[in-house]
Amino acid sequence: MSTSARAGSPAPVVLFDLDDTLMAHRAAVRAGIALHMRELAYEGDQTAASSLWHDLEERHYHSYLAGLLTFEGQRRARARDFAIAHGDELDELAAGAWFDRYFERYRASWSLHDDALPALDALARVLPDARFGIITNGELDFQLAKLERLGIRDRFEHVIASGDVGVTKPDSEIFRIALERFAVDAPVRAAAYIGDRFETDAVGAVDAGLIGVWLNRSGDVQTTGAAASAVLEISSLAELPALLAPRLAD
Repeated sequence: MSTSARAGSPAPVVLFDLDDTLMAHRAAVRAGIALHMRELAYEGDQTAASSLWHDLEERHYHSYLAGLLTFEGQRRARARDFAIAHGDELDELAAGAWFDRYFERYRASWSLHDDALPALDALARVLPDARFGIITNGELDFQLAKLERLGIRDRFEHVIASGDVGVTKPDSEIFRIALERFAVDAPVRAAAYIGDRFETDAVGAVDAGLIGVWLNRSGDVQTTGAAASAVLEISSLAELPALLAPRLAD
């Protein structure tokens, strides 16, 4: 926590998404699924397999967020569907064991994006009174484990996870909850949120009254709308300090 926050002075808050914003989630998935396929002797193109696993993650994880599957249920559904596509049929217990083994490979591949630490350090220099936090769709313990393993847990004052608070991005409520937690110690002068998903992260933040920053590493094109037109776009976290300093400084 910054000195001004400890003193109760109004301070800016900078909030981040975790997966594919700070942590290189997709790269870890590609590495994890490739190692797992090799162990299981699954045949097939690695690029296609990685794409399939990503699609299954999107489909079943959103079913979990919608309350249609449990957290464990979405994991097993992903394992079953991926295995079937490779000629391997799994029952419930086998699907759970399959995912657990994959997860060991995935976890061993966790890493930060190369621009993450330099950007956090630069933001702390240009905004010395800023306070930092995480808002993530996921289970709190799981996301905290990532932050600990990546060595950045102590950089964030609060970590707000959808599984803990019962509401998911892009709902404005999860952003409101985050700001309320920061406001307990000191007033929030202004707030920004940075994430890699246009609607879920950037537009959701704008709708909640924050500065919404879309981290568009892949150069995707999005249609515009009332909230979308207020979104700020960057292609690397390296651009963040210059973007936020004039907007969040005193």
